[in-house]
Amino acid sequence: MSIDSQQAFTDDERELAGMVREFADEVIAPRSYEADRAHELPLDIVAQMGELGLFGLPFPEEVGGQGGDYAALCVAIEAIARVDQSLAITLEAGVGLGAMPLYRFGSDAQKAEYLPDLVSGRALAGFGLTEAEAGSDAGATRTTARLDGDEWVIDGSKQFITNSGTAITSYVAVTAVTDRSGDRPEISTIIVPRDTAGFTVGPAYDKVGWNASDTHPLTFDAVRVPAANLLGERGQGFKNFLRTLDEGRVAIAALATGAAEGCLEAAVDYARSRTVFGERLSTKQNVQFTLARMHARVHTARLAWVHAARLCDAGKPFAVDAAVAKMTASDAAMANARDATQIFGGNGFMNEYPVARHYRDSKILEIGEGTTEVQLLVISRALGLAGSTVAA
Repeated sequence: MSIDSQQAFTDDERELAGMVREFADEVIAPRSYEADRAHELPLDIVAQMGELGLFGLPFPEEVGGQGGDYAALCVAIEAIARVDQSLAITLEAGVGLGAMPLYRFGSDAQKAEYLPDLVSGRALAGFGLTEAEAGSDAGATRTTARLDGDEWVIDGSKQFITNSGTAITSYVAVTAVTDRSGDRPEISTIIVPRDTAGFTVGPAYDKVGWNASDTHPLTFDAVRVPAANLLGERGQGFKNFLRTLDEGRVAIAALATGAAEGCLEAAVDYARSRTVFGERLSTKQNVQFTLARMHARVHTARLAWVHAARLCDAGKPFAVDAAVAKMTASDAAMANARDATQIFGGNGFMNEYPVARHYRDSKILEIGEGTTEVQLLVISRALGLAGSTVAA
């Protein structure tokens, strides 16, 4: 494209973006349609992503990482999401929901056992938060864990858990109520290895989009794991979850920006090549204006997530900025998918075209990692308006 829309990046980030974009175009894109149709995560591509160091981007070199920061991870997520949201969310969840909580809150023994494989992309981990009545409202969690001697006994269920049932999933970190005696439930996070007795991974969901992403319901029937599997301090699961969710919103905003950009790139190429009534579609002013608005959305979404990521990496408060970025970028992804599909006409309704898959995939960006309504709650509270007690 003639407009350089990556001026918000540093030179190193632009170099990283170029490398990942090339990989996405040459390796991921040719496989995206078949992976989507087969509802199958291509683990060989995940392995190649690991070999490129993408799963280790925000981790220090002493634990096997690339020594980068959270912004670097988001640059890679955005570049992949242009062509395949399923693999982008696999990376986002693999790092943000899998490896990062372990790195930040895990014991030395837990890190030694699991972190090397997670950081290298040889393994994935899930984060078991969402339930039928609990998501952003984590206080409604019904899954319980009680100590019986030197073991936790876990009962309950989770739903919509990413990376929870792949052949390389090593564990799921589960939020559970460990005490109800106080004014509010005590929520802790516990590591449950994949082959633990009583831990059942249900059949994969038949989803509208993100078909190549691994997503399952989970059940825990008197699951016993060692007391040492507590991830972080007891009772800090809710607090730790909030930090994880805030970072996740920045990463989802980057993913949504990539989706919006992928739609723009495809629509520009199609408009230039498509002839209607003897003229290129790109010569029609209404199409030109539509593409201009699509570019503006990409530009604004990128500025929003980069700003939030910079605050995160600097150790400054960023929760409100993450909410703004997540809402802005998910709106951009949905709007650009709609406009790109319209420009493609009938072809935009065919799944072999990337814009059709983006049209299906992008809706979840307004739901996952906190709905648009939750982002509005976060922002309105920051304005000093009377808020609800729903956790965000």
